[in-house]
Amino acid sequence: MSLRQTGPIPSGRTGEVLDVVVAGAHGGAGTSTLAALLPAAWDMGSIASLLELDRSPLRAKGRPVVLAARNTAMAAKHATAAIGALRDWDEQVAALAIVNDGGPESRDAIARFALLEGRVGGMVRIPHARALRMAEDPSMVVLPGKARQAVNELRSLLGAPSGQGR
Repeated sequence: MSLRQTGPIPSGRTGEVLDVVVAGAHGGAGTSTLAALLPAAWDMGSIASLLELDRSPLRAKGRPVVLAARNTAMAAKHATAAIGALRDWDEQVAALAIVNDGGPESRDAIARFALLEGRVGGMVRIPHARALRMAEDPSMVVLPGKARQAVNELRSLLGAPSGQGR
């Protein structure tokens, strides 16, 4: 899949738009929410269906790649497959964003994600923020402190300055 830009930046967004690629290891990984919060120029959605094909699931063209996955053991399995496929096509994952959707992370998930740490540039756990479920535009949500800190940590892994308080 080649890159596709998500369209014009909504007027509610402030600050710099990052030239980074956000892709999901599976459906429902939180890709669009992360793309809005960073904000990232390239939202690829889930690449899971493309992993079976004998071609690159995406071509980042030198841009940093953020791979999103939920905080479950099955999501860790999908993340492992996605990271392997991307590496096979010379694409490196700059950051693995483990997105919590409200449930606890199992010991199995923690162990599986730990095995991926050396295969990505960095790993950030994004805590659950209920307000994101209620909002039409995640970029307009004022994040709780821990979630804001996690997004800023993700931005720093990508070589971007921290956001302005969102």
